[in-house]
Amino acid sequence: MKNTAIARVFRDIGDLLELKGENAFKIRAYQKAARAIEHHPREIKTMLYEGEDLRSIPGVGEAIAKKAGELVSTGKLDYYENLKSQFPEGITNLLTVPGIGPKTANRFSNELGIASVEALEQAIGDGRIAKLFRLGDKTASNILQQIQALRRKDQRLPIGEVLPVVDEILDCLRSVPGVRNMTCAGSLRRFRETLGDIDLMGSADKPKGVIEAFVALPQMGQVLAQGSTKASAIAHGGLQVDLRIVEHSCFGSLLQYFTGSKQHNISLRERGRRQGFKLSEYGITDASTDRLEKFADEAEFYNRLGLQCIPPELREAQGEVERAEQGTLPKLVELSDVKGDLHIHTNWSDGHNSVEEMALSARELGYQYVAITDHSGGRGIAHGLDEERLRSQIAEIRMVNERLNGIRLLSGVEVDIRADGSLDLSHEVLSELDVVVAGVHSAMNQSEERMTKRVLSAVENPDVDIIAHPTCRLLGEREPVAIDLEAVFRAAAGNNKALEINAMPERLDLKDIHAFRARGLGVKLAIGTDAHSVAHLAFMRYGTGVARRAWCEPANILNTLPLEQLLAFLGGD
Repeated sequence: MKNTAIARVFRDIGDLLELKGENAFKIRAYQKAARAIEHHPREIKTMLYEGEDLRSIPGVGEAIAKKAGELVSTGKLDYYENLKSQFPEGITNLLTVPGIGPKTANRFSNELGIASVEALEQAIGDGRIAKLFRLGDKTASNILQQIQALRRKDQRLPIGEVLPVVDEILDCLRSVPGVRNMTCAGSLRRFRETLGDIDLMGSADKPKGVIEAFVALPQMGQVLAQGSTKASAIAHGGLQVDLRIVEHSCFGSLLQYFTGSKQHNISLRERGRRQGFKLSEYGITDASTDRLEKFADEAEFYNRLGLQCIPPELREAQGEVERAEQGTLPKLVELSDVKGDLHIHTNWSDGHNSVEEMALSARELGYQYVAITDHSGGRGIAHGLDEERLRSQIAEIRMVNERLNGIRLLSGVEVDIRADGSLDLSHEVLSELDVVVAGVHSAMNQSEERMTKRVLSAVENPDVDIIAHPTCRLLGEREPVAIDLEAVFRAAAGNNKALEINAMPERLDLKDIHAFRARGLGVKLAIGTDAHSVAHLAFMRYGTGVARRAWCEPANILNTLPLEQLLAFLGGD
């Protein structure tokens, strides 16, 4: 079983225990274990195979470690099966609908025989929910809205599709007179790779005017709700966007609350309770005096709790609160730290712009260097370079370097790793390059053993500097290849090779939890845009977002190095 499947079982156990009315500590233990396992960078099955103690995972104790082992070895868990047998089939599905708690779910199941979200929706339509004691039409309508919102959330979109739309909306709203703050919140601000609905937060002198401007935007289609300080609408393409405006003095509290994540906020509330505080979107209330303290700035909110301000990308209940208390949070890499791009294509292969055009655009971004890494000949569909054409391109790169000031072009290639692990260019020509990026582009259905051996051959090849898009995934289109990433990470660390965080929005490969693990093993990570046009150079923001979610500092990222230090790493002069 994969970590996601194991986590789902423990999450269901937590829900079922809540239905039974078990103590909150036991429920939270399973919820915490589910989160920890889902986000753990190593597969549980691999850890067990190598004899590692699962209790090394934060939130996993002896009992849960034993249950996880049973799941991996047998594919099922007797404790879970026995627990499920005590309830009507499918009742955990009802708990996925926001606003439906254990008691209400039990009523729906016991009194109406409802065991699925679809059956619940039908019962709302035929009036059975409204007729239940103490419910009524309003409650039924609210539940239906939550079901519809849940469906939209299930249809998650890649961040690369969502962020440009949100940028346009925010630019428009920031131009409204009286707006002082305006930004995204929720999972987009945390830079999750896929997104459901979008939360926007702001403060303004006249909130009503901002709301009216929001619903009138050309990007908006159906308006779901509109009030004096809140509105919700469906943008073209089916994306739900919710906007909330507050007074300036409350903006920091609001932004923190709606950025989340849910479990991060639960951790903060538990900490606040121990300090005698109650936390909400409005601020921090002293429980003894009922006095509300407002915060215009997020950092002030965290500081009031005795914490460093925690970057949004880290707010996933993965130990960030404890680190913030100790004052040891990492100084995360910023887009401005990036000194160059080590993976771009030109019209020599399947790119759209010339070498010089890519160089000029990179210089406008303030880069010190950029590596030209067109495909090798093994990529026939990409008009890849054979050795003769590659040497001709090297000559052109030298000429462009002589003409241009303010940026250094590095000669490179994205060489194909063949099915047997060999490279499709010779050592003689690869040794002439400044940087060699190697990647798998074919035979992706190999077994885990063969794929791992194949990539390890490239890692151990002295000509290779960087392994491109190590899992070959395409979000929503192609699953990752079967590969033992732990073995690849350890080999990369041992051979002083870098692994790529490919910033193409449809790739984001390595993903955050894998980049986190690689960083922890001392592997250098290279953020490359895989740009095929000058416009694609802007994708660096996506790769930087992944690196930040992986707790990366500038020192962890190869292309934050100044030119001379980079060349030393690459073995250049």
